[in-house]
Amino acid sequence: MSLGPKTAERLANKTILITGASAGIGQATALEYCEASNGNVKLILLARRYEKLEEIAKELTSQFPNVKVHLEKFDVCDYEKVETMLANLPEEFKDIDILINNAGKALGVDRVGDIKHEDVESMFATNVLAMINFTQKVLPIFKKKNSGDIVQLGSMAGRYSYVGGSVYCATKHSLRSFTDALRMELIDTKIRVIEVAPGNVETEFSMIRYKGDSAAAGKVYENTVPLYADDIAEIIVYSTSRKENTVMAQALVFPSCQASPFHLSRA
Repeated sequence: MSLGPKTAERLANKTILITGASAGIGQATALEYCEASNGNVKLILLARRYEKLEEIAKELTSQFPNVKVHLEKFDVCDYEKVETMLANLPEEFKDIDILINNAGKALGVDRVGDIKHEDVESMFATNVLAMINFTQKVLPIFKKKNSGDIVQLGSMAGRYSYVGGSVYCATKHSLRSFTDALRMELIDTKIRVIEVAPGNVETEFSMIRYKGDSAAAGKVYENTVPLYADDIAEIIVYSTSRKENTVMAQALVFPSCQASPFHLSRA
């Protein structure tokens, strides 16, 4: 994909950290950065499934011999380990330019009163606390050089609440509020804060939400053409390869068959 003649130049030699990089939007974003830069980037890919990261790294390096990839088997909810992980990165990967807080999850569609407490804790731990922790640990790197991009994977659930999504919606509203405040706090710097908020995207998301029930997960996208991981990856790469005076602060992205959680055409 071509994002314009200046894109590869602006991305050249950037170091990009992506959480939740073993599948879905995280994986697609790693590939998109390689395609947009002709492989002239350094990728730090984090996920719990290290074997998946190894497969992704093999594919990327076979297509883009110049790309440099560092893998970390990492659970973003290991809050105390983030600082150590960053400090122990190989020297050529330490100077991070772009942080993509992609890791996130929805668990279940139970209504309030029936939601398992462990699901509440898990969603807030991943979607909110881990996101804040990574941002706080990487931000000093950006402040030291007065540049950097923080990309937050939000959701339409951060703008619209819906039945069966009370806790997930609460986490994404939290992400949006934190992101807006962060952008205000950094207004006197050249650090950009970007939120990309997708609607229906067909990834592992629904399988995780429905806890492996493939029939229920499939119904989410039945008779629709949803967004796909690469659609969101294109927007992430586009937003971080604009001129430094341009901040794509918020991007609410729907498939063409959707206008809100409540307006979805299945024609």
